[in-house]
Formats: sequence, structure tokens, C-alpha cells
Amino acid sequence: QVQLVESGGGLVQSGGSLRLSCAASGSIFSINNMGWYRQAPGKQRELVAIITRASSTNYADSVKGRFTIFRDGALNTVYLQMNVLKPEDTAVYYCYADNLRAVVYWGQGTQVTVSS
Repeated sequence: QVQLVESGGGLVQSGGSLRLSCAASGSIFSINNMGWYRQAPGKQRELVAIITRASSTNYADSVKGRFTIFRDGALNTVYLQMNVLKPEDTAVYYCYADNLRAVVYWGQGTQVTVSS
């Protein structure tokens, strides 16, 4: 089992920055990919960014060039640096992790609100 705890959400003005953190605990040696999804009111949950165990990254088109995902050397914390935030980035952001058996884990979510 893997437990994920997010932090770093909040309220920011358009054009501002926030950094989200996700700390993993439990069977962290089994983690393969980690990443971030988000869900805005009335919309489906969508991928924001993902980073593999080998540190390859993939981003949603809507955040490319503005968001950066990275993880620490111990592989148990993943970060999402969000710059030039826009009102449409407002959502609950969820940390994600999976293992080689395709078991998926989710954090509890952290609210990000960008005011115009």
C-alpha cells in the first residue's frame, strides 16, 4: 500500500505561482509513475503531468511551458511547480502514483484557485 499526502494548494492571482507537493509513504519502493491530475467543477478528472521512475515527463497541452513536474532523489516526493497560473487552472489537484502491477493510488486532493 502507498499513501499520498498533498500540500501547497491555495488562492493566487492570475499570473502567479504555486508549488504543490505530494509525499508518498508505505511501499514506496514499488512506485513506478507519479503525477498530478485535476478536476474542475462539472468536469472530468484530467491528467496534468506525469513523471516516470526514470524521470521522463509528460504534460497536458494546456500546461506545457508553465508547469514543471519533478521528484526528489528518494522517489518518495513529487512536486508540481505551477507558473503563470490562469483562472482556468482552478481545480482540485490530485496526486497520483502507480506500480508495476498497475495498482493506482490517489491523494485526498488540494484546492487551487486562481482569481482573475
